[in-house]
Amino acid sequence: MFSIENEKETQAEFRKLYETVFPILFRVAYRITSSEEAAEDLCQEAFFRLYEKQMVFPHPDEAKYWLIRVVKNAALNYAKRKDRERKAYRRAFREIVQNQETGEHILLKQEAQDEIRQALEQLPENLRMVLILKEYGELNYKEIGRALGISEGNVKVRVFRARERLAALLEAKTADSGKDGTHVS
Repeated sequence: MFSIENEKETQAEFRKLYETVFPILFRVAYRITSSEEAAEDLCQEAFFRLYEKQMVFPHPDEAKYWLIRVVKNAALNYAKRKDRERKAYRRAFREIVQNQETGEHILLKQEAQDEIRQALEQLPENLRMVLILKEYGELNYKEIGRALGISEGNVKVRVFRARERLAALLEAKTADSGKDGTHVS
């Protein structure tokens, strides 16, 4: 994989890459797909493609950034496909989406996550992706820049703008709904 002749060393390098990069890829894929099963499948598929193509990278970090790009794109495609399927299903069966009633804390947490997810989806893709990679992928600015093929400075600007827009969207949502952001038991 990294131009190492010995197969055992190659397998050890692959295992090391897998163990260090899989958690990052999983967080990114999960954030985009909202499905643990789909996120795991997408990550496994990316590693399989890497192994199957016997790709050679000058440095292990290059493999990491290639994998991030592959998983990001696959997760976006998955999310779009699932959204189309969901819309088609609702049209076909006139399904009424019902929320399960659970404990108050779980409900409030889920509501907040949904509001953030909806606001995040309203951001342009270039802002949404840097924020997902920063907050959910836990990558630093340099790593995000390498993964997306942009400068570190551009990443910082995009993260700043994304956070500002996200805050404005959430604030507007709160103002529209008449909520003050607090909950009284």
